[in-house]
Amino acid sequence: MSVSSASATQATFCATIVDEWVRSGLTDVVICPGSRSTPLALALSSRQEVTCFVRVDERSAAFFALGRALATARPVVILVTSGTAATELHAAVAEADLARVSLIVVTADRPPELRDVGAAQTITQVQLFSSMVRAFVEPGVARDEARGSWRPMASRVWRVASGLDDVPRGPVHLNVAFIEPLVATPGELPPGRDDGATWTYAPVVPSPRSAIDIAGKRVLCVVGAGVSAAMIIELWSLDWAVIGDATSQHTLPYVDPLLRDDEVAERLRPDVVVRLGGVPASKVLAQRLREWDAHVVGFTGAGFLADPDGLVRDRLPGLPDGRATHLRGDAAFVQGWAQCSRQVGEHLAAMDAGSWSEVSVARACVDAAAASEAALVVGSSMPVRDVEWWSPSRVTPTFANRGANGIDGVLSTALGVATHQAAVALVGDITFLHDVSALVDGVDEDTRAVVVVADNHGGGIFNFLPQATALETEHFEKLFATPRPHDLVAVAAAFGHHAQRVSELNELRDALRAGLERPGISVIVAALPPREANVVTHSELNAAVAGWLTW
Repeated sequence: MSVSSASATQATFCATIVDEWVRSGLTDVVICPGSRSTPLALALSSRQEVTCFVRVDERSAAFFALGRALATARPVVILVTSGTAATELHAAVAEADLARVSLIVVTADRPPELRDVGAAQTITQVQLFSSMVRAFVEPGVARDEARGSWRPMASRVWRVASGLDDVPRGPVHLNVAFIEPLVATPGELPPGRDDGATWTYAPVVPSPRSAIDIAGKRVLCVVGAGVSAAMIIELWSLDWAVIGDATSQHTLPYVDPLLRDDEVAERLRPDVVVRLGGVPASKVLAQRLREWDAHVVGFTGAGFLADPDGLVRDRLPGLPDGRATHLRGDAAFVQGWAQCSRQVGEHLAAMDAGSWSEVSVARACVDAAAASEAALVVGSSMPVRDVEWWSPSRVTPTFANRGANGIDGVLSTALGVATHQAAVALVGDITFLHDVSALVDGVDEDTRAVVVVADNHGGGIFNFLPQATALETEHFEKLFATPRPHDLVAVAAAFGHHAQRVSELNELRDALRAGLERPGISVIVAALPPREANVVTHSELNAAVAGWLTW
């Protein structure tokens, strides 16, 4: 077979797998520039049904794709060239694995004869992501005699990433070897499904009536990542007090500060704890759950059921049935929780007017997202805790990279989310600088993304840890707090984005409103008090909460 014919076969192969993905429901792809990935880049960009985002930094691009997949709840393709470009995806693949996000990770590769012989831009890409991916697929160089396998292979990649093949949804790695010439015209595609039907997610049905009867008991339901807003609303109908992590909508807020007081924790003690999805960030909640020693029931229908302390005694399939009378709890217990939460919220709202702290910044971001019906993206470390512990209940889609809990790629994730729905992101200054390459490509003119940077000159969470008092200040600052001298407004402006600094709450609120009306990226740098003052603020608030309650 001539080189030209082999290249045409290769182009047809690429056009076929893209066609199969489009038939399955593909709408979004993130492409990083590179030579070896040319055949698939051309095939993807030729389809009008697909929106192509082109981003130059592979690490940022992968988190951007992750954000888009989070917001749309659909698989997103990320395509990169061969060599170290593929390794740049590793952190995002780790997050997608643990957070159960549907990513189709496509790495171009050299053909087998150019591996291990010193060919440029060639590394070992076989099983590059190890067990982090749901499947590794390497079809080899496209051969015309194998054309009957192209669509089934593409379909399997889509189904596995989507969670349709009896494995949890997550990343799939497709490593595709391409030969030169890389540019060719595809021929006739092998036949596909005649009906053009798209794959759909199998519905998760409520669990059948079980032997567990908790009617009339004091039920505390703890939800996390994977539990939908609609499901949380149904959980409330069972007369359960529903609390959750920073990403959960319509749950009772202020749980961590409430449970820090022993008397309050005893009054709010449940008979039964129901668990769905991931876990909140609060160590105080985790401690109380251990101390209470309540009967813990877990439902697996919301995806992975996190149980790091091994407290779940009974695991039930599916989801709780809002019609089940044997699951209906004690309404008075729910009212007690709600009253405590409401009283804390009223005191915090009254304090906001004269407050300027990391807590008030987080609360303002949650309020702005709710008022504008924008998504909220929360950075790791202090932002996710201030949103979970001190902010009102979230009422719009809220996201955080809580699979691996790292600060890597948070800004890129936020921009990916913003391409689907206007978004407010709250990140720390170190997180912002860590992912500053996300600002290189920015977003299109139809996207509204507001990034609020809580600038406390370093990693604020470390000031809450033993290192802060165990080490000399200079040693602590160098190794852990890691303050950086950069002018963050100048950094954002240098990439062509609107940027401003604010130093009080009304300025921040005005900037948030304006940013959510302005196309593109708006960066708001909140110049905050020193990190040490933030520790004092949290301590004072925690000490005051119990005194705000009337029973």
